[in-house]
Amino acid sequence: MLTQSEQPLRAAVIGVGHLGRFHAQKFKRIAGVELVTVVDTDAARARQVGEELQIPWTDDFRPLLDHRVDLVSIAVPTRHHFAVAKACLSAGIHVLLEKPMTVTQRESAKLVQLAQRRDCLLQVGHIKRFHPCVEAVRQGDYLRRPRYIQSHRMAPFKDRSLDVDVVLDLMVHDIDLALLFAGAEVVSIEAFGRSMLDHSRNDIATARLFFANGCVADLNVSRVAHEAQRTLSLFQKQGSITIDFIAKTIELATKTPATAQGSISDVTRRLMPVNDQDALEQQIRSFCHAVRHHLPVEVDGRVGHKVLTLALAVLESIQAGKRMARKMRR
Repeated sequence: MLTQSEQPLRAAVIGVGHLGRFHAQKFKRIAGVELVTVVDTDAARARQVGEELQIPWTDDFRPLLDHRVDLVSIAVPTRHHFAVAKACLSAGIHVLLEKPMTVTQRESAKLVQLAQRRDCLLQVGHIKRFHPCVEAVRQGDYLRRPRYIQSHRMAPFKDRSLDVDVVLDLMVHDIDLALLFAGAEVVSIEAFGRSMLDHSRNDIATARLFFANGCVADLNVSRVAHEAQRTLSLFQKQGSITIDFIAKTIELATKTPATAQGSISDVTRRLMPVNDQDALEQQIRSFCHAVRHHLPVEVDGRVGHKVLTLALAVLESIQAGKRMARKMRR
């Protein structure tokens, strides 16, 4: 008879649209995990993914709550995150919840409390933590104390994720990374945003975060850009580190001492080695490993709640600026 640690973890993916389908594919690749079903309220979509992966499918997740699975990935539209995650956690199921965590801070706080009460792991899908460049920077010996952080996350228009603002859609990634690398709490925020499409949500936004340790981060996002760009630069006393998430490269710029009085220091630039890996697969593997061995997850609900809180504060700052601009035009 297999011991509990040897038995396969039973997993399900709830919501198999564009991203959820990839979640399901990754679960199928992990040894020691059995993907027992995929779920989507769109039965045709659930059937398509189920048949593609040769597993059962359904349009209702509720039967899974009766001890049929150990863990789930939830990739439904953001407005449904709270209800689905709450049901799963209440049933004692470990949850990997896509970002943004929920729509409101109250909802995210309730999920954190529920996970603690039910002794369940709650991981939030801030996938950039698992990007090979981020892992290389964290594991390397060249990151000191960033004084300034600058990010650009630009994407051409795609007809999805429009149910949330670009701050909640894209900027949450960079808020999470800025918190990670700055290593301090945010004390104030300045932000600007505009809608370029025919709706009330921002499609372009810029936020400046001021941290308690003096670090400043400028975060720039757009989902109506002409071409994709995803970069993050960390400027510190002796140089800078620039991550290109698309090319999967890290450029390290280091100042060398000036050779003559009054001359400008030279800057040496070199690319740092990066081990290529699939960030989504690493995220899911990490989650399964934590469930299997009863370990903390990399990005728990408290982190997700903090990122959501800051993202909503950015939106509040944008709205305050818009109100002030309207008042000045009168």
